[in-house]
Amino acid sequence: MKKYILSTLVLFFLISFQHQSQAQIFKTKLRVTVVDKLGNVVADAKVTLYKTKVDYDKETNPVQAYQMTDGKGRVTFKNLEAISYYIIVRKGDLDNFGGGERISALSDRKMNKANIVITDGL
Repeated sequence: MKKYILSTLVLFFLISFQHQSQAQIFKTKLRVTVVDKLGNVVADAKVTLYKTKVDYDKETNPVQAYQMTDGKGRVTFKNLEAISYYIIVRKGDLDNFGGGERISALSDRKMNKANIVITDGL
């Protein structure tokens, strides 16, 4: 009986430790890919995330510093909360106003992905 209890406690400890390790290793991330209206990736676009509509409207208090897309049109924001975000993407006279301004609620401790289309508004 003592061996059974000890085995159960060890198993419980290992499961708890594994869950805590995963929580520490896997942070909530968001990878944004920016494309133009033809579907071509857009490098060097400025991407900024906001937590609230008020901050988004005023373009103040970004969640993190803005990022510039790489050669594949991507940026990755790390250590995010599993909530919905507002996003502004700009490159020259192209932006995402009028569509794709809000990211759906993120899944916790996962790499979330979103594609944002930027246009000249026409």
